[in-house]
Amino acid sequence: MTDTTTKRLKTFSGVKPSGGLHLGNYLGAIKRWVDDQDVYENVFCIVDLHAITVPQDPVALRQQTREVAAFYIAAGLNPARTIVFVQSHVSAHAELGWVLNCITPMGWLERMTQFKDKAAREGDNRERISTGLFDYPVLMASDILLYDANLVPVGDDQKQHVELTRDIAERVNRLYGDILVVPKPLIAETGARIMGLADPFKKMSKSDNLPGQAIGIFDKPEDIRKAIMRATTDSERTIVFDTNRPGLYNLLTIYQVLSGETREQIETRFEGKGYGDLKRTLADAVLDTLSPIQARCNSLLNSSDLDDLLRDGADRARVIADRTFNRVCTAMGLR
Repeated sequence: MTDTTTKRLKTFSGVKPSGGLHLGNYLGAIKRWVDDQDVYENVFCIVDLHAITVPQDPVALRQQTREVAAFYIAAGLNPARTIVFVQSHVSAHAELGWVLNCITPMGWLERMTQFKDKAAREGDNRERISTGLFDYPVLMASDILLYDANLVPVGDDQKQHVELTRDIAERVNRLYGDILVVPKPLIAETGARIMGLADPFKKMSKSDNLPGQAIGIFDKPEDIRKAIMRATTDSERTIVFDTNRPGLYNLLTIYQVLSGETREQIETRFEGKGYGDLKRTLADAVLDTLSPIQARCNSLLNSSDLDDLLRDGADRARVIADRTFNRVCTAMGLR
């Protein structure tokens, strides 16, 4: 008898619990995870160890970690089908991170664009940059490799870090045998990089102090609507997808991801209409999406169920992670 069963590919990804969740996190990552959770075998975590590469208030960090976890589930991730947990609750992440540090050349990390950009912004204050900020791509590699992930759903700005993970895995395999899965980045064709509303040349971020730049997941409806209505556009009249018109292109991309409509359908919908029509329609779509998620999220945050779900997720993740870590340690002579 022919076995027609197809083994699902494995994915791993995570979101940092710092700076506040925003619409870009949801559209560029979490919504995609929810939509594809029956396609892949998934592990998603809240990467709190990455958050502490810069100073954090302990109380705020704990609260934000729970908020991200609650949002995962409220947005539609099913803990019965998808492993959801907090990174620091599984010690193998930090343990494998150290082991991988010992085989990763510093030159590889010095080429990381995000670190170079952050270091350049610090200027004469580079002494304040933590070793963790320089080294976190290795921890990210540990996160991914522990779960034998075939695919890593990320935004295009994280592609370089997945490529580093591939380099590290291939080096381990050359030195110690074929013991790690070499992953590939999984980047969405639409919405992989949501830009800011006030400055569409910069990625949406809650840590940006520019007013109206980001829509926070927990923002009030009136604040969300105000930010969208004030979003930067241009002096043109037509509403079409044009990368040379970044403000308009960003608004249309957000609407496309939320509505599921094609570009042709969207351009037809707004043909002959103005930016005010587009912004009002987009604001309605954002609020229709976020309002029920916010309600479910608040319910979870006020319940002990969330902590039980995260404890169970960590237990399930630990079984997989420890198995991989032991495999690496045995191959390297540490067992």
